[in-house]
Amino acid sequence: MAVIERITLFKIPNQADRDRVLEQYKVLAKTAVKDGKPYILNAAVGPSIPDPRNKGFNISVKTTFASLEDMKYYDDECEAHKALKAVAGPVREDVLSTYFESVL
Repeated sequence: MAVIERITLFKIPNQADRDRVLEQYKVLAKTAVKDGKPYILNAAVGPSIPDPRNKGFNISVKTTFASLEDMKYYDDECEAHKALKAVAGPVREDVLSTYFESVL
């Protein structure tokens, strides 16, 4: 089975709130574990480069998981992701998330 690539975009109006979310992603990268081991294969996050095609989404995230099961663990059980959602949830105006298996 191919790896799962996940793209998440946030629309967060306030710069200070964006900074806090970016910092929380740094914490997540160090603390996300499953069965005591890191399980996110790769993570990339940063401010979106300004462009009209962004439609106001100003933080971009790409995470890679070994399996759909690992991504579902991330969504439903991961304590590091729960901590991230506690920071991002109250300050985000919108969020868009999609995931896929690459055909390449």
